[in-house]
Amino acid sequence: MLDRIKDIAKQLAPRLIEIRRHIHTHPELSGQEYQTAAYVAGVLSSCGLQVREGVGKTGVVGELAGQNSDRRRIAIRTDMDALPIHERTDLSFASRNTGIMHACGHDVHTTLGLGTAMVLSQLASELPGSVRFLFQPAEEIAQGAGWMVADGAMEGVDSVFGVHVFPSIPSGQIGICYGTLTAAADDLEITITGESGHGARPYEAIDAIWIAAQVITGLQQAISRTHNPLRPVVLTVGKIHGGRAPNAIADCVKLSGMARSLHPETHATLPQWIENIVANICQTYGAGYEVKYRRLVPSVINDIGLTQIVEASVEEAWGKDAVLLLTEPSLGAEDFSVYLDKAPGTMFRLGVGYRDQRNYPLHHPQFDIDEAAILTGVVTMANAVWKYFQTA
Repeated sequence: MLDRIKDIAKQLAPRLIEIRRHIHTHPELSGQEYQTAAYVAGVLSSCGLQVREGVGKTGVVGELAGQNSDRRRIAIRTDMDALPIHERTDLSFASRNTGIMHACGHDVHTTLGLGTAMVLSQLASELPGSVRFLFQPAEEIAQGAGWMVADGAMEGVDSVFGVHVFPSIPSGQIGICYGTLTAAADDLEITITGESGHGARPYEAIDAIWIAAQVITGLQQAISRTHNPLRPVVLTVGKIHGGRAPNAIADCVKLSGMARSLHPETHATLPQWIENIVANICQTYGAGYEVKYRRLVPSVINDIGLTQIVEASVEEAWGKDAVLLLTEPSLGAEDFSVYLDKAPGTMFRLGVGYRDQRNYPLHHPQFDIDEAAILTGVVTMANAVWKYFQTA
């Protein structure tokens, strides 16, 4: 079967590169993936899959029925949205949508999902179960997976596979991680309320900007002295808004950011820990405060058995040297974890880095990939699906 998968994928390789370049040229922001979704639905329909559009707002679901569709069903999740980043590559197929770019590789992910569907559709009569393809919107704002699940995308699914490109891994290699792959990530908003006054007499006012600075510094310093460094916490304040005039003391400041952690015990204590620090600082200087802490996505924790299937698929298809065992999780977040509340799953890292030139990181305006990795990813995913049905 592997030889047949490889033969089909190699014949499709030029078409898959065309697909990736088309999607890259026409990126769309989270929740606005209308053209991408229509394009995806068209490709899936041409392969004979049953297609549902508008799932999770702008998501697409493709169903490939195998020989015994009642036996097992595995889902393959890929995401479609781009980022609000102005592309600075010299690619002939660079983004035509000003200020929007596929800087996180979701154009590749979508192509991998379509490529796997195109390969497996030619082998459908021999598949012992069904494959559901989930083309998800809005991963970059960590909302799309929840939308898809709410619309029933995971109903009847027994297991789920996911993939994410990684430029620090060379093309031709695939990163495999057992256990925790990514961090839990939460939204944080802190409002500090003081009293306005003349900039020449700050002692007559309560300076919300100065107190906000103490809060930011206090939180960052407290991490190193109150949390186990082997159980990391990353707290980022990415946005500050406050003040009305340069010669007036600010009476209100709003801080917006994110908190990330790897261990459930640490994750559970973060809201109260943050509020205690904010309260102590604000009370010391007579300011009011409000802390809004919103759980966003939990950690991606890869299922051991499914991860073994993917590792075996890589080794069988490309040899032992293609397997890169990842021993450390990432503090990045992924809403793929939302699907894992419904079924066990695993996500692997697809190496897309060039071996002979500089590789820019994810979310960089010059991010690009070695397109040879597309074939590697499609064969790996298709073979993993086949092996899943042999072991299920």
